[in-house]
Parts: sequence; C-alpha cells; structure tokens
Amino acid sequence: MFMGEYQHTIDEKGRIIIPSKFRESLGTSFIATRGLDNCLFVYPMSEWGVLEQKLKSLPLMKSDARAFTRFFFSGATECELDKQGRVNIPAHLREYAKLDKDCMVLGVSSRVEIWSKSTWEGYYEQSEQAFNEIAEKLVDFDFNF
Repeated sequence: MFMGEYQHTIDEKGRIIIPSKFRESLGTSFIATRGLDNCLFVYPMSEWGVLEQKLKSLPLMKSDARAFTRFFFSGATECELDKQGRVNIPAHLREYAKLDKDCMVLGVSSRVEIWSKSTWEGYYEQSEQAFNEIAEKLVDFDFNF
C-alpha cells in the first residue's frame, strides 16, 4: 500500500526521485500513465495487470469506454528506476501533468501519483473545502470511517 506525500524536483533531463518508501512496492520496473485531474498514475506491474483486466471488460460498444481506454493506455509507458532511485518521465507525460520543476509524489493506496506542485496545491485547496461533503456522499457506497 502506498501512502504519504513527498515533495521532489524534476531535473532538466526529466528525472524525479521516487521516495524510498515506495521503491520496494513499485519494484525496479513499473507503468506510468496519464491520470485524472492532470496528474500521472504510477502502478507496480502486478497492479497494472489487475487494472488492465478490469479495463478490458469495459463494453467496446460504448464510446465513453473506448475514449477512456484509449486515453489511459496510449499514454502508458514502462519506466525503470536507476541506481539513485530516479525515474525518467517521458516528455509526453511531463507535458500532460505540467511537470517542470517542483513536484509532489503521493501514495494513494494501490498507486503512486505524480503532480506538479502548483496543480496539487490548487486541487488540495479545492478538495479540502469539500472534504466533509465528499465523505457524506461515500455513505451512499456503504462506506463508513
């Protein structure tokens, strides 16, 4: 399980350090892709396989399902950690997530998310205000804290 929030910088070659607490669970090779809310989703290979099977079961005849799987899979790329614990984020993913210098690396249960610091701060501020309302809506999913 991934959890926590870490601030890192991305260098001029597009490399970012993956927090040491995440490296063992991610392994040396993992998948990065476009996520929701203009961040990147990073999955260990084992989790990617589970997710891939779920997405394959979406109905091909539904345009929303086709659009989502195209967006999600076309951006996906296999990444590898170097000996210093860095990963090179491909240019198309850096551009999508607007990663230029200051970044946030978040643990979110089964995945890691990489955000531009400014995008994360805006998202966090907006979501923090709505947190109680969101929590109340989760009751509809039979979820209690």
